[in-house]
Amino acid sequence: MNAIHNPMLANQLTSVKLLINGEFVDSKTTEWQDIVNPATQEVLGKVPFATTEEINAAIASAQNAFASWSQTPIQARMRIMLKLQELIRIHAKEIAKVLTAEQGKTLADAEGDIQRGLEVVEHACSIGTLQMGEYVEGVARGVDSYTLQQPLGVCAGITPFNFPAMIPLWMFPMAIVCGNTFVLKPSEQDPLSTMMLVELALQAGVPAGVLNVVHGGKEVVDLLCTHNDIKAISFVGSTAVGTHVYNLAGQHGKRVQSMMGAKNHAVIMPDANKQQTLNALVGAAFGAAGQRCMALSVAVMVGETKNWLAEFVEKAKTLSVNAGHEPNTDVGPVISPRAKARVIDLINSGVEQGAQLLLDGRDVQVKGYEQGNFVGPTIFSQVSTDMRIYKEEVFGPVLAVICVDTLEEAIALVNANPFGNGVGLFTQSGATARTFQHQINIGQVGINIPIPVPVPFFSFTGSRGSKLGDLGPYGKQAVQFYTQTKTITSRWFEDSQDSGKVNTTINLG
Repeated sequence: MNAIHNPMLANQLTSVKLLINGEFVDSKTTEWQDIVNPATQEVLGKVPFATTEEINAAIASAQNAFASWSQTPIQARMRIMLKLQELIRIHAKEIAKVLTAEQGKTLADAEGDIQRGLEVVEHACSIGTLQMGEYVEGVARGVDSYTLQQPLGVCAGITPFNFPAMIPLWMFPMAIVCGNTFVLKPSEQDPLSTMMLVELALQAGVPAGVLNVVHGGKEVVDLLCTHNDIKAISFVGSTAVGTHVYNLAGQHGKRVQSMMGAKNHAVIMPDANKQQTLNALVGAAFGAAGQRCMALSVAVMVGETKNWLAEFVEKAKTLSVNAGHEPNTDVGPVISPRAKARVIDLINSGVEQGAQLLLDGRDVQVKGYEQGNFVGPTIFSQVSTDMRIYKEEVFGPVLAVICVDTLEEAIALVNANPFGNGVGLFTQSGATARTFQHQINIGQVGINIPIPVPVPFFSFTGSRGSKLGDLGPYGKQAVQFYTQTKTITSRWFEDSQDSGKVNTTINLG
């Protein structure tokens, strides 16, 4: 079995390396940031903020590798993906432990993070059919037309802290299997598990220069968005940064997909299966400490379902708040003290603006982890749409509850929200479900499913204020994003066809 560098086994702090032209190299920067365990505040390592010269070298490496990689047979690229998915399976638990230490999520959630990314790698193994063009014979007399899906060139990806395995695996496997080369900028808060996946990609056979990694903050992002050799940018993260990336990269002629913030609702109808619904709501609202762009933020209780609130609160109270690596943990810490302070500030604003605090997670204490960034499950009722706790993305284990009388009111409420990532409906009525999915203006809809993230055969289709750009990550849309269509119209003549007349029209016949 191939060995992999495990940064948690080192006897000293890990200095994260850059990947340039197939080599892991030490940065020459003078600017470094600590990688901190959110449960203990232990410093696990340090990450460099790459210099301009190092970023340019990574891009140049990708540019130089593109000529040969884009001509590599599609089956050879596919075999690398097959090997990569095998290696990820072998090392998944090892990577999950590192992910939990640097990000804070539970081991089970860390393994799920890796698994959902692995599914995209598996889908990339189908590139032979995914990248097929179209062919029509006889579009005119003796004329055929067909399309080719060809790679763009050097592409780049900017990933967030909350899914350091899944989101990078949404990006670079699909980009490179389509024949592009790639420059990845992981989150500077938790890059260790990402780098383990990158190491596996090299072991799987990704050639030098095809995949490169640089680290840093805004300066790195801006250089990727403006560099002439970068053809496409994929971003997942906050609305503020995502809007900046979309605008800056767009102004410099890049193709951009930017997946941003959210405020996801679940509409609960009186005929819903009560216990299954309450269990789903608790998991979706408080799992991963609420640090998901698809986390449930608002429960819209229709009619008599408002009477379920007391039981819902009791279920939330049973969740265990602890360090992610501890057994039976349900809710781990948020990523940083700054993130915790922001969540607490929003909870305070809800109280100040008149919402009723049914469950307060501000003062949770975890024995043995007193320095951890913990916030317990928090539930508000009597929330109005003008409150900060409703308008802003909390990114913590906080749920706002709004009660309405009818399905029509619920649909109007959800559609009025500027975000459009995901929404769920809980009902036993097919007619209600059909009305809801037809009238709701949200990109991803779950019926009795609280977090409707599509499997990789489809594409992630958040909409409105949650997405800038036409095409989403993974699935068929990712192939469209990472390729350009070339249309060929051809006509061939027999040698004996030596007569004809001049045609000055655009008619092909």
